[in-house]
Amino acid sequence: MSRRLFWLLPLALLPVPLLLNPYQQYVLNTALLYVPVGIGFNLVVGNLGLLAFSNVAYFGLGAYTSGVMMVQLGMPWWLTVIPAALVGGIGGAIASIPALRGVRLFYLAIMTLAFGELMRWTYIRWEALTGGSMGMAVPTATLFGWALDTDRRRFYAFLALVVLLVAITDRLLRSRFGRAFLAIKDNEIAAAAMGIPTDRYIVLAFAWGGAVVGVGGAMFAISVGHLTPVSFDLTELIRQFAIIMVGGLASLTGAIIGAVIVTVAPQVFISFPGFDELVFGLLIVLVILFLPRGLASLLARVHPAFVERYYRG
Repeated sequence: MSRRLFWLLPLALLPVPLLLNPYQQYVLNTALLYVPVGIGFNLVVGNLGLLAFSNVAYFGLGAYTSGVMMVQLGMPWWLTVIPAALVGGIGGAIASIPALRGVRLFYLAIMTLAFGELMRWTYIRWEALTGGSMGMAVPTATLFGWALDTDRRRFYAFLALVVLLVAITDRLLRSRFGRAFLAIKDNEIAAAAMGIPTDRYIVLAFAWGGAVVGVGGAMFAISVGHLTPVSFDLTELIRQFAIIMVGGLASLTGAIIGAVIVTVAPQVFISFPGFDELVFGLLIVLVILFLPRGLASLLARVHPAFVERYYRG
């Protein structure tokens, strides 16, 4: 995506809340918070080329870190965002250990999937901190004393965070780090032979992906207002995986498109019981069959402004 278009899109979104009802605003906020979730997932699966399914673990870590710090320590939400990113990043670094040990393909997928399930078990059992299976209520968020007590107010905070995360990740992928990720994806042995410290870059990709998703978790905490372990189960992982598959692997534009489409499309048929799940499933199947590189590849064909230099399917 061209830089001019990147900055024009957020500006075009500023007046949108004035046109939406409360429920539509909530859906839009949900789409926004899933953008960093898609970015973090795509960084490891798409750009690095490793089949790791620990994304929902970082999401939960970020959400619970933010929620616990607000409830137990009385901290304002904006001060919990950075700790949520740090804890998510640490979770990402931990999840990279099997990859550093040479575990790949479905074995890595199962091990990282188990990490997410282990974290969900922790949320259930650590009742004193998380509220256990009943969950925990998250207080009203504040931003420098300004109460984010409506979805419209939360929208602007979410939009600012998303723009910041997309800009930083775009910068990262355009640097030597992004080139190293692609080299590892193409041929890890050849990349190591050329002197690229593959272990270091694997840890970096997992850690930054975890940090970005952790911020998405902090956004999720104040959006839903009540955290329960069931919010971070396998169904949630499937949703997050659908975001990067529908949007496009190894594409920032794809993460944004995927978050919006996967969140908004089922809502069109929500008045028809069962149709939202049907649309969700059909969307994944049709995109994989006819656009295996995701909707981002379709946009790249339509206009060169959407072509990303670091994009590689």
